[in-house]
Amino acid sequence: MEPILQFDNVTKNYPNGVHALQGVSFTVQEGEFISVIGPSGSGKSTLLRAINALIPISGGAVTLDGQNVAAQHGRALRELRRKVGMIFQNYNLVYSLSVLQNVLHGRLGYMPGPQGVLGLYSEADKRQALDLLEELGLSDFAYNRAADLSGGQKQRVGIARAIMQQPKLLLCDEPIASLDPSSAKTIMDLLRSMTARRNIACIVNLHQLDVALQYSTRIIGLSKGRIVFDGPPAQLSDEMIERIYGTCRENLMLGGNGHDRADTADCA
Repeated sequence: MEPILQFDNVTKNYPNGVHALQGVSFTVQEGEFISVIGPSGSGKSTLLRAINALIPISGGAVTLDGQNVAAQHGRALRELRRKVGMIFQNYNLVYSLSVLQNVLHGRLGYMPGPQGVLGLYSEADKRQALDLLEELGLSDFAYNRAADLSGGQKQRVGIARAIMQQPKLLLCDEPIASLDPSSAKTIMDLLRSMTARRNIACIVNLHQLDVALQYSTRIIGLSKGRIVFDGPPAQLSDEMIERIYGTCRENLMLGGNGHDRADTADCA
């Protein structure tokens, strides 16, 4: 089976001299749920943004659904990006609009310009959006302003909007970083179940090692722009965790994330 995503020796160098990605290679199959872990500055966000050309790569190749991403421009790139849904740490909703309108924005890439500007969505699109809100437990909020929701509810709207695109790949950049533990669990449960039900591949950037271990079918560990681990959670040893983060598992669990926890406790 042809992978939905392939990185071949990808590098990304920024003008300030930072080598954000160095020789990164991996493939992603339909239905995989992959967590990308590593400390701040390891290249996680750069990796995600390279997938649909939000940033240009410096070398190598990114292939999405059989197409070289760097070779796509204009309409061809927009059509390729339809296949990739995105979920953001800070939700990226239009707060003056209703929850339903925000979800329907997931269909904008499929609509002619004037039709999208005027919000002339089909009845089928509206029905699908309402069904998604029901699946996410937000039916009662469909006509509320997005600004009136809690953080966890806003992120559920973000999930619905991304699923409305009918993507083959879902990218989540720190989707639970701004949430309390209960809301974070709800969001991860929903991401896992909704992508599995639709056979959508999902790549999630996470600072929370325990969450990555619990939800992933596969973990990619980055350190200084290089992949140092790629495999199932059960194979992520304490030695490899220390290689990725520069500190031991106990320190990471104490802080609940990978943000500079090296001095929290002594490693045995």
